[in-house]
Amino acid sequence: MHALFVTRRNLELILDNLLDGVMAHTTSRRIFFFNKAAEKITGYKRSDILGKDCHDVFPERFCGGDCEFCESINRRTNNKVLKKNIVFKRPDLKQRVLKMSIMPLNGTNDEEVGALLSFKDDTELNLLKDRLKHHHSLGALVGKDPKTLELFDQIREVSSVIVPVLVQGESGTGKELAANAIHDTGQRSSKPFVAINCGALPEGILESELFGHVKGSFSGAVNDRKGRFELAHEGTIFLDEVSELSPAMQVKLLRVLQEQKFERVGGEKSIQVDVRIISATNQNLMKLVDRKKFRRDLYYRLCVIPIIIPPLRERRLDIPMLVEHFLEVTALEINRPVLTPSNASLDLLESYAWPGNVRELRNAVEYAYVKCRTGLIEIRHLPLEIVNHKQKIMNKPGPSLKVKKEKILIALAKTEGNRKEAAKLLGIGRATLYRYLDLYGLK
Repeated sequence: MHALFVTRRNLELILDNLLDGVMAHTTSRRIFFFNKAAEKITGYKRSDILGKDCHDVFPERFCGGDCEFCESINRRTNNKVLKKNIVFKRPDLKQRVLKMSIMPLNGTNDEEVGALLSFKDDTELNLLKDRLKHHHSLGALVGKDPKTLELFDQIREVSSVIVPVLVQGESGTGKELAANAIHDTGQRSSKPFVAINCGALPEGILESELFGHVKGSFSGAVNDRKGRFELAHEGTIFLDEVSELSPAMQVKLLRVLQEQKFERVGGEKSIQVDVRIISATNQNLMKLVDRKKFRRDLYYRLCVIPIIIPPLRERRLDIPMLVEHFLEVTALEINRPVLTPSNASLDLLESYAWPGNVRELRNAVEYAYVKCRTGLIEIRHLPLEIVNHKQKIMNKPGPSLKVKKEKILIALAKTEGNRKEAAKLLGIGRATLYRYLDLYGLK
């Protein structure tokens, strides 16, 4: 009996010296253990809460409100560990961000006797992450790949001068976000930012949208109406898909660029405007110029400063940060806890080619939120085209020799053998790196 007491006392001493908070309660939620770190983190005294129902003690459900977890323990249908981040309000009203793990607590005969909660205070770490995110973001653009950081520098440079900018990149790379960032970090940030998709409207409607119209100029024109150029006066107008402009509209746009004035549809009065023009296209405009599909003089007017956004497959270091960003955004939009991707699912996301770029990645994250019913996103929760991509890779006899052995050795040397960091340096997923290591006999 004495030995049992000593063992229990030693166990309590060990748990009391942990830096992480530890709490345990019965299946009826009666708290029977609360270590010193738990007192320090939560602000509650152990003597005040032992023996009490956790719902009666804490002003909000301590585990983040997921009482279905405890109910599943009671039904003996749960043997998993639940992980989540919660914002916890202490008795002194200070808010702390807690990283929490909740697991079933089993007795000597493997019967469920309650739940065990371990948690750590991640508040300072979250603040540091926020500062790093600020360093690795510009407006709504997010990333830390060298190519993305170079893009951020370009945007900051062009935002300080009022000249036309042409943003080029594949569909889904975030061209409008880049245009917004140029406007928001520039001298006209307090003025309007007006966007229009030149490829989404028929020519007649597009002309009215850009330049406005006067009453009676066409059927349905019951009032005078300002166009986008007037609305953007002293601010910025963003012309998306500018490559889709008809020859006639190209001529009219060229005149506005040259003279900064125009007439409304059906009107005679010239309207003077002061606007900054940012345009965008997913086409190679110079090739269209060579093929006589786009006016050369208009091209040079629009493309005083070109900015090219690389496709996502060329900036793979951005993928983990973008996944985390979209997980947080989606959680806020649908009012659900933030999910965490498993290592395997993140590896697959990093190795996928992303033909739809960042837009496709965001869709994949939102799809995973619909499919995932736990706190961890697994491969099975991802869209089928991404999962099928994994299967195609597995069915290949070996990776194509796109990454030479010497490059892999250099990356491993630079990262001191850290394979995760070496994969990032090479711009490939860890799973892909392992296949190369097998192929070259480097394991």
